[in-house]
Amino acid sequence: MIILGFADIHGRTEPADRMAGVLQSADVVVLVGDVTNFGRQAEAMAVVDAFEPHGTRVLAVPGNCDFPEVGRFFSSRGINIHGDCRVVNGVGFVGLGGSLVTPFGTPGEYSEAELEGFLEQAAGQLPEGLPFILVSHQPPVDTLCDRLSEGTHVGSRAVRRFIEARRPMACFTGHIHESTGTDKIGETHIINPGLFGSGRYAHGVVTGQRVELTIRTV
Repeated sequence: MIILGFADIHGRTEPADRMAGVLQSADVVVLVGDVTNFGRQAEAMAVVDAFEPHGTRVLAVPGNCDFPEVGRFFSSRGINIHGDCRVVNGVGFVGLGGSLVTPFGTPGEYSEAELEGFLEQAAGQLPEGLPFILVSHQPPVDTLCDRLSEGTHVGSRAVRRFIEARRPMACFTGHIHESTGTDKIGETHIINPGLFGSGRYAHGVVTGQRVELTIRTV
């Protein structure tokens, strides 16, 4: 299975115009939050429409910069996995949208307790023993994927505890634009591809219960 992850799109889909062949080769595309730049349904529709015509299964979570209408639009299209999960070709996809509280008062912010509740709600629907991927806009704390430019880690303790307890194969994340990179928590691979507007995306290959992740550039 080939999975492509696009984080922090913020309405900029231009790089997708150069990715027809790559998108057609994928089994699943995950949109990892901040799909719009403080946009609503029309902006979200434009982004999803940039990916879906290639015939790839699209799954999405809203980010903290997406208004609630974005999540409702995702639900209307059957692609919203925030607090939910889907199974594609024997692999589960568990979703977490939004972020922790920021200094900027963005539309989709939650407490650690709320993030934990969404994660447990989603994981509760996952078939027992099924290998799965976590799609979380908010990165786990204390990794190479959650550091501000001055070095402070701003990830979620709830997300990290979930990964340590549930052991997903991988976590596709974003939110912290300057923290592009990969890391591991135990055997779980963590990847933050950075801003899609800069042409970067995550490429994953799942074989059985193993996954290989790389950050690629259009």
